[in-house]
Amino acid sequence: MKIIIVGTAYPYRGGLSAFNERLAYEYQQRGDDVEIYTFKLQYPSFLFPGKTQYSDEPAPAGLTIHRRVNSINPLNWLRVGREIAKKRPDILITKYWLPFMAPCLGTIERCVRRKGNTRIVAILDNIIPHEHRIGDRMFSRYFVKSTDAFVAMSQSVLNDLGQFDTKKPRCFCPHPLYDHYGELVDKSEARKVLNLDADGRYVLFFGFIRKYKGLDLLLDAMADSRMKERGIKLVVAGEFYGDAKPYMEQIERLGIADRVVLCTDFIPDSKVNNYFRACDLVAQPYKSATQSGVTQIAFHFEKPMLVTDVGGLAEIVHDGEMGYVVQPDGKEIADAIVRYYDEGREEAFSDAVREEKKKYGWDKMTEAIEKLKNE
Repeated sequence: MKIIIVGTAYPYRGGLSAFNERLAYEYQQRGDDVEIYTFKLQYPSFLFPGKTQYSDEPAPAGLTIHRRVNSINPLNWLRVGREIAKKRPDILITKYWLPFMAPCLGTIERCVRRKGNTRIVAILDNIIPHEHRIGDRMFSRYFVKSTDAFVAMSQSVLNDLGQFDTKKPRCFCPHPLYDHYGELVDKSEARKVLNLDADGRYVLFFGFIRKYKGLDLLLDAMADSRMKERGIKLVVAGEFYGDAKPYMEQIERLGIADRVVLCTDFIPDSKVNNYFRACDLVAQPYKSATQSGVTQIAFHFEKPMLVTDVGGLAEIVHDGEMGYVVQPDGKEIADAIVRYYDEGREEAFSDAVREEKKKYGWDKMTEAIEKLKNE
């Protein structure tokens, strides 16, 4: 088939790029002809919360990536839509994560639909965003009307889609495994690289730091006296997408600075494996969520997880088998972490994660998209 993916890709960095590029590789492995149309302007600089939108790593080998899309220029949307339509792809795949992108992506889709030959499938990270803004519902409604079918990566997003459409084909397909972050290096070697204690106890918080991800709850948990008694430390690995000051003040106020390792620059793909392999447990103390790519990185590196019971996180982390599912509360988070170490659950949980991760191959995503195409 001829496949075109519209969304974030190199030279942009982060999980959205990683997803689209990995999906393109999966189609290539199947023998399909695949191209990615990405942004020449994704976010205006004043709207971007991080330090830079761009990767400083090499371009992904063997992928055809066109930098064409300007997210704020309607004339550009029409040009790109007509350009894609002329290629007559069998499937146009759009990755939808933010209503800000709805006018751009929805207009491109409408241009392609006019030809009547292409099936348009959206992969939904969210349909209702974590951080609400005026116009969100109007924009999402415009996008939904432009799309033929939908893949939701959590049941909660599939349910949210029902607020905008109840008739178009849709399915739930869990977020596939992020399996491109390198080898499963030995824990002791990873700790040596990161200058961590060889025999320490480390919990990892990974990814962009935003309010809804609940780092403040995890810091509250670190202040629990039991955590200090057991020598448990927290590694925070990811860039602040917002004001860092409240977190720094909280660390100082709680007196936990000596047990929090801050690595708050963007973590490039080539270094992700060391952070996951060096830790004992990956914590996702989110206050709201749909699904998370961090969970799928943890699966790849066969790491037990602690997640909160919000959105779709609890759908794939089975409580008491491969980690813990708790309420978004500092005390409950601390209770679970202490139990994890006191009961020596790392080996058993890791074995369960190793078995469970077999369910999350990228072939499941391409099969879901093809099934929707044929409905």
